Amino acid sequence: MPHLVILYTANLDNETDMTALCRSLADTMLGVRDDNSAQVYPTGGTRVLAYPAPHYAVADGKADYAFVYLNLRMGKGRSEATQKRAGDALLAATKTHFQPVFMQRHIGITLQIDEGKEVFDGKHSNLHPLFSKS
Repeated sequence: MPHLVILYTANLDNETDMTALCRSLADTMLGVRDDNSAQVYPTGGTRVLAYPAPHYAVADGKADYAFVYLNLRMGKGRSEATQKRAGDALLAATKTHFQPVFMQRHIGITLQIDEGKEVFDGKHSNLHPLFSKS
């Protein structure tokens, strides 16, 4: 954790580089600091995944509108101020990425951050040791 999942209308694939957005948002997440200036999200656990929706309906359908939904899922324990810093930073990076698209078409963006107790939280990874401080 944390995992940022992006769902977006597939009409954006020809207009923007979603892989670049994923990298930008991962870097943004890695730059978020808590109230004590400590890194909030572990490097080895940070993931950003984007999925195009080939089938969609946006607004009234009178134009080829676009939409991007970003959902950050993170574990409990971060202050409201830290959550807001993360949200503000991610939304700013997303707006910057899509600024050229906003100049060409109508697009909606929603970012939500969810936090909660997992019912089951199984993990298996060899990524975390790569970034552990010895």
